[in-house]
Amino acid sequence: MSAPIEDYALLSDLEAAAMVGRDGAIDWLCLPRFDSPACLAALLGTENNGFWRIAPVSGGPCTRRAYRPDTLILDSVWQTATGTVRVTDFMPPRAGLPCLVRVIEGLSGSVTVRSELRLRFHQGRVVPWVRDVGHCSVAVAGPDAVWLGGDTPERVEGGEEATSRYFTVPAGRRMALTLVWSPSHRPSPPEPLSIPAETALKETGDFWRRWSGQCQYEGPWRDAVVRSLITLKALTYAPTGGIVAAPTTSLPGTIGGKRNWDDRFCRLRDSTRTLSCLLRSGYREEATAWLDWLVRALAGDPADLQTVYGVKGQRLLPETEAPWLPGYEGSQPVRFGVSGVRSFQLDVYGEVIDTLWHSLRAGIAMPAHVWDLVEALMGFLQRHWRQPDLGPWQVRGPRKQFVHSKVMAWVAADRALRMGRLLGRNGSSGEWRAMREEAHRQVCREGWDAAQGSFVQSYGSSALDASGLLIPRLGFLPARDERVRGTVRAMRGLGHGGFMRRYGQGRRGASDGMPGHEGTFVSCSLWYADALAATGRPQEAREAFERVLAIRNDVGLLAEQWDPDAGRQLGNAPKALSHIALVETAFALSPA
Repeated sequence: MSAPIEDYALLSDLEAAAMVGRDGAIDWLCLPRFDSPACLAALLGTENNGFWRIAPVSGGPCTRRAYRPDTLILDSVWQTATGTVRVTDFMPPRAGLPCLVRVIEGLSGSVTVRSELRLRFHQGRVVPWVRDVGHCSVAVAGPDAVWLGGDTPERVEGGEEATSRYFTVPAGRRMALTLVWSPSHRPSPPEPLSIPAETALKETGDFWRRWSGQCQYEGPWRDAVVRSLITLKALTYAPTGGIVAAPTTSLPGTIGGKRNWDDRFCRLRDSTRTLSCLLRSGYREEATAWLDWLVRALAGDPADLQTVYGVKGQRLLPETEAPWLPGYEGSQPVRFGVSGVRSFQLDVYGEVIDTLWHSLRAGIAMPAHVWDLVEALMGFLQRHWRQPDLGPWQVRGPRKQFVHSKVMAWVAADRALRMGRLLGRNGSSGEWRAMREEAHRQVCREGWDAAQGSFVQSYGSSALDASGLLIPRLGFLPARDERVRGTVRAMRGLGHGGFMRRYGQGRRGASDGMPGHEGTFVSCSLWYADALAATGRPQEAREAFERVLAIRNDVGLLAEQWDPDAGRQLGNAPKALSHIALVETAFALSPA
């Protein structure tokens, strides 16, 4: 059996990420980028697909673990019959080649520890050639090389299948192992192996504490907010400013099912909330970098706008399956890449223009050609906004007249008009105003179900959709409007165990074209808390928020979904949107 998703903690150097379990095993590592092929992939298979475990030879999960305050440095402690040992894991922010450092320290008594490294390149498939070079070992396969060095007085066993090092750690003794990726054509040990682990540890801690110290949130949930912001920073690809939706792929929404997607890319659907979260929290530099990534990625014909882009803004993200990986708890297929990146989803046009408007309002400098981009997007949207699309959740069924898509068409026109007024560009204001008014009338007429007293998922349906909770936040209707209050009341129909599903089944159905069910969505549960607060129900809002806080794992991380019946996290983890929504809700509920 795989370890529960909530057993994993995140490590990142702002360009790549690793997932480390409570048993001391790093079961997921993609190098040199978030979206590179995995060289440790036991998370989606077995130990034969690659892992690196450092733990007492007695085995078992650690006794306790925690991130050091305001950092992404993880301490895991084992108390054994012979003594206590701590393993400190971190990835120094990238200065050259990516590296992962593991410091082992004896706290009491004496503990025998084993480091077992089994590398499998190309998504956990290719067994590398391993050789010794001086005091290091290097594993090579194709373009990739991974070097391992350290100061452990070891007894080494193994070969190409796995390399094990055994060493005894008495109280007060510290030693370290460092793993470094480099292109395989480089013949000599890479520079990070020569940097003392203590130096790297201090510099990494200083970096994260300086960054966390910029947080402007001072409300009652500061620790949770700072941890979520650190997570969001950890999912940022520093060279471009792009933020991946999650560092993992194919962690299932249904155990044993097919709802398995690759989230190691940047999704436009979350762009406005990402920017707003960063700006409110005091991270203007990161917000500006995200905006710059967005504008570069969108360059081209508005008709070619994608829903998902790579961390460098790349458009080609071909989806493949990995049949050699059995999947997390047998959940297949395991997918790498994204299909349907050009699926027709109207809401992304509104998301982009809303993001540009928020940036302009915040005083972020915008190049002159950005207005040309707004005009091009609006020109396309004017011609196509009345058409059915696949909706905000990219359903696998037929296109429909999704209510949220039409609301976002209204948002696009509204924000474009606001930007035009601010910039003195009013050439198309009459046409855009007419579109805004028509979209508003249409949604209020066709998207409203009088029998339920609620907005619904699509025209003619009675199915509810959690995206309706965003109507007051987007400014489509004020929170005091009875239609908003009715929608929030009706959303209890999406509730399960105190959390919210994305959508439900109405009288005429709301099939998403996929077999099986899924868990409740963390972000939707937080949107519900926001909407409760906006409609004058602060105590219920606080209770809904604190239910979400209670399902974070022991180091404060949230996956995409939560299964209230099994009491476990589901979906890719940690999920950027879940942590963005947590920060936004904390601001919404805090007195200041």
